[in-house]
Amino acid sequence: MQKSLAGLSLRDLEYVEAVAELAHFGRAAERCGVSQPALSEQIRKLEAHLGVVFFERTQRRVAITAQGAVLLAQIERVLAEARHFIAMGGQRQAGLSGLLQLGAIETLGPYYLPGLLKLLREAVPDVALRLTENRTATLIERLRHGMLDVVLMVPTPQMPGLVAVNLFFEPFVLATPKLHPLGHLPRITLDALPVADLLLLEEGHCLRDQALALCAGAPSATRHATSLETLWHMIAVGEGYSLLPALAVAARPEISELVQCRRLNEPNAGRTVALVWRASDPRETQFRQLAALLRRAAPVDVIGL
Repeated sequence: MQKSLAGLSLRDLEYVEAVAELAHFGRAAERCGVSQPALSEQIRKLEAHLGVVFFERTQRRVAITAQGAVLLAQIERVLAEARHFIAMGGQRQAGLSGLLQLGAIETLGPYYLPGLLKLLREAVPDVALRLTENRTATLIERLRHGMLDVVLMVPTPQMPGLVAVNLFFEPFVLATPKLHPLGHLPRITLDALPVADLLLLEEGHCLRDQALALCAGAPSATRHATSLETLWHMIAVGEGYSLLPALAVAARPEISELVQCRRLNEPNAGRTVALVWRASDPRETQFRQLAALLRRAAPVDVIGL
């Protein structure tokens, strides 16, 4: 016998989505604006209605079950369509408003988002932001499935179905230990960089690919770090040098006693940051207005476009 839709709520599906993403009932409840007991009870009711168990609950962790993972994929599609439906209803509004799910690559978010939040709070006060940081491939996947509305990232060559508007060009800065020979060169060009000392982020970070593209001959198996913060510390203890985004360098003045940072004499050494969204999203006009706002308010350490 087919179950009634009366026992289903989009809000309950959002609860499941939040717990699956955050792997924590308390943080999921905080995101959804409800108490943890209320969220847990609604998920239990949904499980009873469907006859499934979404999560394996222990004192130490929350893990989605195999059956839950299958249903989660469908939940994400249902919620994406529902959000698209709501957006269609509000597309005639003059400006951007409501919930905006914004993603940013991990090597940009911590250094760009603080200033962005202040700007958006003043310029578009009717927008409620939900922020996510991750690697490029994951952000694109979440964007395509409607789990994100816009993404701050470096555009890739092939992005069918997505729209990218360039915001600014972020130069790369050479970061070396204080006593490294590179720090004393009068001019620094890419062909002067010794590939043997190059430190990179691990595979999956777009910044790694950008650095490898600039440093011809760099071995793909060079030493790597899991994050920019770890990369900083590796440079500080003298393990080598790296090319770092200008905004990340500007955000870490306290490390200047151990790390020397210099601009390269290479105008093309850097990355272009763009705002990306689905071409099918009916809010394109509002997103273009948002992109124009971000271009006008580009940080001082980057080059406006």
